Amino acid sequence: MASSLTTKPFLGTAASNTCSSYGSTFRKLPSSPSQLSFRQNSRKFEVQAAGSSYGNYFRVTTYGESHGGGVGCIVDGCPPRLPLCEEDLQVDLDRRRPGQSRITTPRKETDTCKIISGIAEGVTTGSPIAVNVPNTDQRGHDYSEMSLAYRPSHADATYDFKYGVRSIQGGGRSSARETIGRVAAGAIAKKILKKFAGTEVFAFVSQVHKVVLPEGLVNYETLTLEQIESNIVRCPDPEYAEKMIAAIDAVRVKGDSVGGVVTCIVRNAPRGLGSPVFDKLEAELAKAVLSLPATKGFEFGSGFAGTFMTGSEHNDEFYMNEHGKIRTKTNRSGGIQGGISNGEIIHMRVGFKPTSTIGKKQNTVTRSRQETELIARGRHDPCVVPRAVPMVEAMVALVLVDQLMAQYAQCQLFPGNPDLQEPVQLPSLDEASV
Repeated sequence: MASSLTTKPFLGTAASNTCSSYGSTFRKLPSSPSQLSFRQNSRKFEVQAAGSSYGNYFRVTTYGESHGGGVGCIVDGCPPRLPLCEEDLQVDLDRRRPGQSRITTPRKETDTCKIISGIAEGVTTGSPIAVNVPNTDQRGHDYSEMSLAYRPSHADATYDFKYGVRSIQGGGRSSARETIGRVAAGAIAKKILKKFAGTEVFAFVSQVHKVVLPEGLVNYETLTLEQIESNIVRCPDPEYAEKMIAAIDAVRVKGDSVGGVVTCIVRNAPRGLGSPVFDKLEAELAKAVLSLPATKGFEFGSGFAGTFMTGSEHNDEFYMNEHGKIRTKTNRSGGIQGGISNGEIIHMRVGFKPTSTIGKKQNTVTRSRQETELIARGRHDPCVVPRAVPMVEAMVALVLVDQLMAQYAQCQLFPGNPDLQEPVQLPSLDEASV
């Protein structure tokens, strides 16, 4: 069947010769989604690719590559007058950094951040905040074999398929070092959430390979950061933490890797976050956390286990608590109903695959399409989940602060309905240190 692009007007174009010009151009373009724009006085066709930014109101753009000069982020839309310094960001960056224990990559980076804009006299100004972290321990020669052959299940091949060129050393943008910018921005988001609504975001490792932390061992109401950080695997239960560490050690010495699960909870999340249909809160959370490297699965609330229940078993019944607030007796909904937060603890689980780059021989092909074998060199995590904990927290916080700003802009502009809505308490000037 002949293409209609050369015979029908496109986007309201009246001239058939113009349409024919654009039609021939379209046939040469890839089918991947892109943002398209046309110049009014030119026939030049432009494709503006996206992918490094997240958020509508609190917008974060990350930059940099594993073996470049540095990595970081630009945060646009941060409210003014928030007390902020580099130490606020460094806490989470230290939790994410490589070389922190024997079960992480041995690459040695301090990941010391520098805020280079958006702060005056110790508070945010409302202008874009730029954060930079230099790379200091690159070893490009470790990737000589990978410049010729693709690592199985890595982004090497697909980056070539998409762009026709890639940054070989360290994996470029597919490297987990890209997440430094996310964690830095997430630290800002967590501070906003804490000051504005008392919201806390905590993540921990709940599974490594076949070692699974049983449900109920961790009390979501009382979980603390100190419990999570009490061991190198970031599992708040000491007994299961030792089993997880042993599981990682067992494959580490063989040059292999394992995956796992990170559980994340949100306490004191304001009610009303999220919007119906396409912008449901769980949909935004899923997109955010699944954009992290090595993620393979996401579930919230009862997740897939809920499919084994009946409606009467699964429904969260409402009741009035001693303070006159509407609560639910159970929380199989995971703190979200109809795509909107209901005030209960939000909880979710994120699955991570085993690290792709391993020191065992594997079959692959070269960039010149020749079959070969590859033993990957370099410094890589035998299991990504211990360092993924602050990454998951960051992405969840970025979603929540963006949704909080959207909620406040739309639904707090006029006086609310006191019979149905709970106002979010604004921080006092003293609390904001202004």
